[in-house]
Amino acid sequence: MRTTVLAAALALTAAFAPTTAAGAAATATATATATANAAPRPQLGACAPGELCLWEKPDFTGARHIHELSGLDIESCVALPAGASAQALANRTGRPVTTYQSAECAETAEFETYPGGGTWVPQSPYRVRAFKVWEN
Repeated sequence: MRTTVLAAALALTAAFAPTTAAGAAATATATATATANAAPRPQLGACAPGELCLWEKPDFTGARHIHELSGLDIESCVALPAGASAQALANRTGRPVTTYQSAECAETAEFETYPGGGTWVPQSPYRVRAFKVWEN
């Protein structure tokens, strides 16, 4: 719907735009903006059921670290290796996962809990340095 409305607006603008260089430039800018807005969103990162996947960079890029539910202690703080952090994540554990800005899972820094049924976060609001997996 958004693309259709935008296309109609661009068509009307083109129909009534003056045939000057400034009018042509305005139409070209509007077309470029429409094309940028219609660009595809990033692909979801690959993460299998039962896994918590963390990517080093936004949009599921950079090094991926996989933590399987079978290898995690429930309700224990799991710190990422020293100096490591994540900016994107996928929670496929089937359980809620809280990510922490603090490597000690301290709640004095930023933290967020994500449902476990299949949550993909292309850009965390902070660098993730630790996490906890919770009982349902």
